[in-house]
Amino acid sequence: NNINELVATNHTKFGNGILKTGESEAVRIWMEICNENTGRKVIPFNGMLAGDAYIWSKYKDDALLQQKLIEITEAQFDTKRGYYGKIGDRTVIKNCSILKDCWIGSDAYIKGANKLKNLTINSGEEGKTQIGEGCEMVNGIIGFGCRAFYGVKAVRFVMASHSQLKYGARLINSYLGNNATISCCEVLNSLIFPAHEQHHNNSFLCAATIMGQSNIAAGATIGSNHNSRGNDGELIAGRGFWPGLCVSLKHNSVFASFTMIAKGDYMHELQIPIPFSLVSNDASKDQLTVMPAFWFQYNMYALERNAWKYVDRDKRIERKQLIEYDYLAPDTIEEIIHAMQLLELFTGKAFLLKEEPGKKPDLKKAAALGKQLLMSQDAVIDSLAIYADGFENSRRKAQLVKVRNAYDIFRQLITYFGANALMQSWRDSGIKSFRSWQESLPTKLKRQQWMNVGGQLMTTNELSKLKEQIKKGKLKNWYAVHDQYELIGQQYAAQKNQYGLAVLEEITGLNIRNAAAHSIVQLLQQAVSTKEWMCKGIYDSRAKDYSNSFRKMVYDTVAEMNAVLGKLEQNSFIKEQETQLKQYKLEVAQLIKQLSKK
Repeated sequence: NNINELVATNHTKFGNGILKTGESEAVRIWMEICNENTGRKVIPFNGMLAGDAYIWSKYKDDALLQQKLIEITEAQFDTKRGYYGKIGDRTVIKNCSILKDCWIGSDAYIKGANKLKNLTINSGEEGKTQIGEGCEMVNGIIGFGCRAFYGVKAVRFVMASHSQLKYGARLINSYLGNNATISCCEVLNSLIFPAHEQHHNNSFLCAATIMGQSNIAAGATIGSNHNSRGNDGELIAGRGFWPGLCVSLKHNSVFASFTMIAKGDYMHELQIPIPFSLVSNDASKDQLTVMPAFWFQYNMYALERNAWKYVDRDKRIERKQLIEYDYLAPDTIEEIIHAMQLLELFTGKAFLLKEEPGKKPDLKKAAALGKQLLMSQDAVIDSLAIYADGFENSRRKAQLVKVRNAYDIFRQLITYFGANALMQSWRDSGIKSFRSWQESLPTKLKRQQWMNVGGQLMTTNELSKLKEQIKKGKLKNWYAVHDQYELIGQQYAAQKNQYGLAVLEEITGLNIRNAAAHSIVQLLQQAVSTKEWMCKGIYDSRAKDYSNSFRKMVYDTVAEMNAVLGKLEQNSFIKEQETQLKQYKLEVAQLIKQLSKK
C-alpha cells in the first residue's frame, strides 16, 4: 500500500542487458566491471555467477568467445515487447515511491524504497529478499536472500544470492559475489568474488577484481587512477585480501592470496607475488617491507577461523559453483611454490652481494645457493639484508624479513597439504592394500596450473575446455555453462588429490608410486607435527589477547575480563580445533597401522 507509481513499460527487460524488438545497440545496458574505461564490460543477466563475470571480463582478447557470450545471453531471453511486471506470492510492498519495470519473486519484503527501476528481484524458498527504507536501485539483478536497506544506491549492478548492501553504500557498475556484505562505503567498477566484507563508511574500492574471502578496512582507498593519462587502471587481489586501516593503493597493482597490508599510503604500484604476507611501508627507512608467511607466524587464529566462518555463512541453496574456502588449496600452494623460488633467488643474491660487493650476481648461481642455504636453515641468512626485485614500481628498496622462518613454514605447508592428499586419495579409492593403491596411481604425477574462476578453483585445462565448448556452440545458454561448472566441481576433489600428490613428490623428492612404507610413515608423522604446530598457533595467537598488559588494562579483574571476552579455555572454536587435531591423529595412526601390515 501507499505506492506512488507502479508500472511496467512495453520494453521492460527487468535488469537484463538484452535488446527488445526494434531497439538499437545504443540502449543496451552493460556492466562496466574491473576497469573504468569500459574495456572489460559485460552484459548483466538474471542468474549471473561470479565465474561468468570473470570469464567474460578476463578474456577480452578472444573475439570469438566474446561474441558467443553475447549470443548465449541473448538466446536466453525473449526479444518480444510487452512483458508484464510481476509481484510474487506473499510479497509485501509498502510506503514506496516508484517501482518501474520490476520482476519480483515470492515472499519478498519491500518497505520505504525511493526508486526501484528495471530490476529482477529474486525471492522465494532459496532465500527471501528484503529491500528497506531510502533505497534507490536501478538497472540491476538482485539474487535470492539479498538484503538492501537504509539508503543504499545501486546502479548497473548484480548482487549474487545472500549478499547485503547496507547503510548508504554505493554499488555502481559492479558485481557483488555470494554471501558478501558492503556497508556505508563506495564500490565502483569492480568484480567481487564471494565472501567479501567491507563495513565502514569511508572506504573506497574502484576498478578492482577481488577474488573473495576479503576484508577492506575503514579509510582504505583501493585503486587510484590519478597516475595515468586515462581512467584505465586495474587492481587484482587474490583470495583473502586484507588491506588495513587507511591503506591507499595505486593502479595497477597485483597481490597474491592472503596479503595483509599495514596502514599507510603506498605511493607506487605494487606487485606482491608471495602469499600470506604482511606488506608494510617503512617510512623511517623509506622502503617497502614484506614479511612472508606472516599469517602462520602471528595470526593463525584469524586465518583458521575465517576459513571456518566462510563455510558456515555460505547460505546458497543452489551451488552451481563449488567455492573453495580452505586457505591451503591448489591456487595458494602454487603461489607458495613460486614464492619459495623467489626466496631462494633473493637470498642467494643477498649472500653473493655480501661476499662480493659491487659484483652483479649470476641469477642461476644465486638461486642454487639460496636454495642450499634455506634448505639447510643456515643461520647466516638472518644476517643478510634480503631485497626483492619487481615488488614496487620505484627506485626504493623492498626488503624481505624473516625469510628463513618463512621458507621452512612454506615447506612444511606443502608437505602437510600433500600428505593430506595422500590420505584422502587412499581413502577415496576404497583400496584396502596400500601397495595396491600405489599401483593404481599414474606412472607420472603431473602438477597442473590452477585458476580462481569466481571462487571456484579449476585447472587451466578445464577452463580452456570450457571456453572451447562455448566457442564451438556446444553450450547454447548459461544454464549449460553452469551445469559445466557443476561437472568441473564434481571432479575437483580427485584433481586436488592428484595435484597434492604431485607437489608432495616435488617437495620431498619421493616417488609416491614406489615409495617404501617407512617413507610414507615419516611423511604422515611430519603432517601430524605440522597440524599440532598449527593448532598451537591458533591457541597462542588468541591467548595473546588474554595476556597482553595493554589488552588487560581496561579490566579491573580477570573475572571482569572473562565476563566480557569469555574464558580462553572455553573458546568454542579453539575447542573444536583441538577435537579435530585428536581426530586427525587417530586417522593417521590407523593409516600407519595399515601400512605396517605385511
